[in-house]
Amino acid sequence: MDIAIAKDRGFWKAGHWPTLFTSLIYFDFCFAIWVLNGAMAPFISKEFGLDPAQKGFMISVPVVVGALMRFPLGLLSQYIGRKRAAQVEMSMIIVGLAIGWLLVQDMAGVIAMGCVLGVAGASFGVALSLGSGWYPPKYKGLAMGIAGAGNSGAVLAVLFAPPLAAAYGWKAVYGFAIVPIALAMLLLQLFAKEPPDREHKSFKDHLKILGDRDVWIFNLMYALTFGGYIGLTSFLPTLFHDQYGIPKENVGQYAAGIIVMASVLRLVGGGLADKIGGLRMLRWLAVVAVLGTAVAAYLVLNKDGPLANPWVMVAVMVVLFSALGAGNGAVFQLLPLRYRGNTAVAGSLVGEIGGLAGGFLPNAMGLGAKYSGYGFTPGFIAGTALSISILIALAFVMKRWTSTWVGKDGKARADAPLPGTVHQPETVGASA
Repeated sequence: MDIAIAKDRGFWKAGHWPTLFTSLIYFDFCFAIWVLNGAMAPFISKEFGLDPAQKGFMISVPVVVGALMRFPLGLLSQYIGRKRAAQVEMSMIIVGLAIGWLLVQDMAGVIAMGCVLGVAGASFGVALSLGSGWYPPKYKGLAMGIAGAGNSGAVLAVLFAPPLAAAYGWKAVYGFAIVPIALAMLLLQLFAKEPPDREHKSFKDHLKILGDRDVWIFNLMYALTFGGYIGLTSFLPTLFHDQYGIPKENVGQYAAGIIVMASVLRLVGGGLADKIGGLRMLRWLAVVAVLGTAVAAYLVLNKDGPLANPWVMVAVMVVLFSALGAGNGAVFQLLPLRYRGNTAVAGSLVGEIGGLAGGFLPNAMGLGAKYSGYGFTPGFIAGTALSISILIALAFVMKRWTSTWVGKDGKARADAPLPGTVHQPETVGASA
């Protein structure tokens, strides 16, 4: 519906749709690689006899590395261009996949492979900035949402990787995965064009964003909406296998629909945030996240009770992931309005912190199951606490934000500049 409305209003003519489309493909396939270790976790843990804490650590390694690489890749893209930075990144991913396919022999090798494949998670800020860079402010949310829908790549990993691993062995899956990455490289090279919205600054000027108070509020919001999403996405195969005894080759059937909802709602969330305001959306979505994580914590705590059916957890996760996906879209409707001309760097920094939060969650799940005696409950309770903190932060900043750089409820201001122009909104009191 949102795409049809956008078409009627000239969305597709307002920017360069081949760049947007190839950015989506690039992000989609990179995201699939980023969570591939999570999809393979039941197979890898069986071969090497891992306990819950070791599983959580193995799953978290590519998530954390991808998060740490986002800001450096964002900086690199400001100097060599986002299209070139994406090609460099995907070349490194192919090396990591080859390691997993041909060289891994023990758990140390799995961790080393995870470190290299974690680079795939750095695609986030570059893909979204590249895809949306040709679009004017009134369409930023929808353009960001379309490019950001590439997080649906997780569906490819959880749905196709386990059956392939059962048929050919888990190592072969990493070899198969080289094909889509090579295809993404080819499409990006042929059809994408570098957008005109890149602002040329010195390295020191780019680093000044680290001292900006607003970017850390965005970091907090994205720690929930994306960190919660990527952490849970990576952990869903283990959750359904360990908690409910689902055969490891079938866990994707339970997880795929959950992940699809997050991806769809991310796209819809970006377009809806353009219309009603990203700030208004984030308040309501944080409330849904509070309720969803609290209910999930109860379900895993009472695993022998009347609600011990895995489809009950699927239903709760669909609601929770829908809120997280729409929250993703809302955050990245706001970010390019606040950091015009520097979106790739700002987006990469925000994505980095969000990804780090995602790396925390599998560890919280695994350590909680091993040491607390309450199973996976502590991991979900951490999400509840984070959701509440976001509601508190929004209450403090909304008045200042809507009186300086964004309109009522988080809508784009009428005086916002077009792509290719350099203009920073008034930021009185915005820096630490």
